[in-house]
Order: sequence, then C-alpha cells, then structure tokens
Amino acid sequence: MDQPIRMKNNGQISIVLNSQKSTAVKSLDKREVMPKSLSQEHAALREIESELSELVGMEDMKQMIKEVYAWIYINKKREAMGLKAGKQALHMMFKGNPGTGKTTIARLIGKLFLKMNVLSKGHLIEAERADLVGEYIGHTAQKTRDLIKKSLGGILFIDEAYSLGRGGEKDFGKEAIDTLVKHMEDKQHEFILILAGYSREMEYFLSLNPGLHSRFPLVFSFPDYSVEELMEIGKRMMSEKEYVLSHDAERRLREHLFEVKNSYSPASFSNGRYVRNIIEKSIRAQAMRLLMQNGFDRHDLITLRSNDLIFSDNE
Repeated sequence: MDQPIRMKNNGQISIVLNSQKSTAVKSLDKREVMPKSLSQEHAALREIESELSELVGMEDMKQMIKEVYAWIYINKKREAMGLKAGKQALHMMFKGNPGTGKTTIARLIGKLFLKMNVLSKGHLIEAERADLVGEYIGHTAQKTRDLIKKSLGGILFIDEAYSLGRGGEKDFGKEAIDTLVKHMEDKQHEFILILAGYSREMEYFLSLNPGLHSRFPLVFSFPDYSVEELMEIGKRMMSEKEYVLSHDAERRLREHLFEVKNSYSPASFSNGRYVRNIIEKSIRAQAMRLLMQNGFDRHDLITLRSNDLIFSDNE
C-alpha cells in the first residue's frame, strides 16, 4: 500500500467508517489485491472481512481493518528481520451517535487481534461511568483497576466516556480518568482501551487530561446510517426471524424514518437500535392481531402489516 495509514499532526490515525461519500478513504486499486500465495497466511483477516460484509453501511470497513491489519503484520515482519519495530499502543477512540455499530466493531477487532496474537484472550468488557466511578476517595481508582484487570488480554470498551468528566474538578470521574491514563501506559500492550461517545463530547473529554490525546493512535468516526441503510438493517433483522414487510408496511416504515431523521437531532436518534426497537414492538403487535383474528396460515405468520408497525417518541 502506498499510504496504508493517514496520520494527523497529533499522531492519531483518523478513520471514517460507514460513509460512501467519505473522501478520507482511498479505495484499493488492483495493485493492492492480496497475493494468492499469501491467502492462507491471512485467513484471520479474510474471516473478519467476511463478517464485516454482513454488516449494513460498512462499505469502508474492510479497507480500514485491512490497513490496521497490514500495519501490525508488517511491523511483525520488520521485527523478525531485526528492523526497528517497537510494539504499537493500539488504544482507540470511536466517535459517533448511538446505534452506528461501535460495539459490534469492537468485538470484531477483539477477534481479529486474538487471531493475530496481539491479544491473548480477545474478549470485550463493556463499561460505563457507573462501573468506574465510586462513592468516596480511593473507591473509584479501585473500581477502575478491577475493570482493567478483567480486561487484560482483551478490550475494555467504555461507552459515553465523556460522562467521566462531567462532574468538574471535585467529581470522582477525574480519578477514573487519571487511573485509566496511568494503566494505558503501564499495561499498554496487555489490553486495549476503546473510548466511545458523541464526537463533540469526546473532543471535550480529551481536553480534561493532557496525557489522553496522545494515547489514542486510532480514531474511528461512525457516521449515521441513511434511510435506505436503516431499511436494509430492518429487513435483515426480520429475515433472521423469518418475517417480511408487506408493501404498505415497507412504504410506511420508510416514510417514518425519513420523518424522524429530519426532525430528531443527530445525537438523539439511535440509528440501528431505533429500527430494531420498531421491529421487535411490531412483531409483538402482529402476534396480538393474529391471536384476536384467530388466523394462522403461513403468509399471515410471517407478514408484518402496516397497522402492526409501532412507532413511539422514545425508541
């Protein structure tokens, strides 16, 4: 690859996912296709790429994962040849609104890094403010250290990480941040920390501790899904459960998604999670309708109709 990683001035690698319009991503050309002779050696990458191909709206992800994979792989080769190849800190930041696939991608990265022997276990520990912040001096540091200990060999994924800095100077969240920073350095090759949250809030969060910004060499941005991508997510969810939408229900759902996408603020719309909640509620509504109608032929059992769709303001 001519430019496998795009570095920012602060040493971070900024990556945009899930966006067909992104100009920051350089598509693979024919020269970058993996040689067939190496295909077996790179089975781990092929397996992850196969799983990524099942995700809606991740058209750029295969390229991005391949670039990170190449970065690690080539450094291993350099080390084997006696060239300078210091171990990379792989802590990451995921910026984006809810329901854009951040947790799913974190799990896949854990699986890939396990297969590459970057991580010894590859498991994912999910946490939020309440899991780190204690009630008295010293309690927070201990809770944070315990979480890090559980994460060794894998990934510690902290969602809405910016909430750790909301309480001001006297809040125990600052103690959690300081503890994380220390262990990111002391145990930087024993686990990977992924901080996730809204883009603007995460920028503010980084400003709270001078040591934070430089410790995240990989920054991933997750744009919101388009209406058509949300429709595809819904259809795949239903297909897995052996349901389909009637033509009228499909039209109504698409119109609803256009409406909420235009009326909700981006930060309050939960993307794929919003669609999943609609589908789950609508399946229950269909079950009640069929029970009342006492009609159970195959077509009725698999079809969600327009009047089955349940929309609410708090998806």
